[in-house]
Amino acid sequence: MFIRTIKIKRPNLLAAALVVVIVCLIAIVGLTAYRVTAKSEYELKNEQQRQEFIKEMGWETDEGFDDCKQITIPEEFNDVYNSYNELQKQQGFDLSRYKGKICDIYTYKVRNYKGHEGTDDVNCNLIIFENKLIGGDVSSVELDGFMQGLRSSQK
Repeated sequence: MFIRTIKIKRPNLLAAALVVVIVCLIAIVGLTAYRVTAKSEYELKNEQQRQEFIKEMGWETDEGFDDCKQITIPEEFNDVYNSYNELQKQQGFDLSRYKGKICDIYTYKVRNYKGHEGTDDVNCNLIIFENKLIGGDVSSVELDGFMQGLRSSQK
C-alpha cells in the first residue's frame, strides 16, 4: 500500500481559497441577476403587449382592460403590503424599490380560471411603472377569495 502526500504552501492555499470564493460570488450574483431579468424585465407599453403577456402567463381575458387606476406605492409598508410584496418577490419582483412612486394598475377579468369559467370573480392585476411591469397578481374578488402569482399553475 502506497501513501502519497502533497504539501501545499500556505500562499498557494490562500490563493486557491480566494479563487473559489470569487467564483462562488460571481455565480450567486449572476444567477440573481438572471432570475430578476428573466422574470421582471417586461416592457408593457400598450394594450397589445399587456394582452400578449397575460396570454403568455396562461390566462384568457377580454380584449381590453376592465379598469385602470393610479396608485402610489407607500413609503412605509404595513403588514398587508409586506405580505403582498412577499408574493411579488416569489415572482422576481420587489415593490420596495418603488416606494413613493405613482404606478398604474391594469385589471383584467380572467375567463379561464378553473372553477370560475364564465364569471367575473377572478382578476389579473398588472402593476406598471414607466411602461415596465413591476408586479401583479391573479386574485378572486369573492369574500373567501384567493391570491396567487401571475403565472397560471393550472394544467
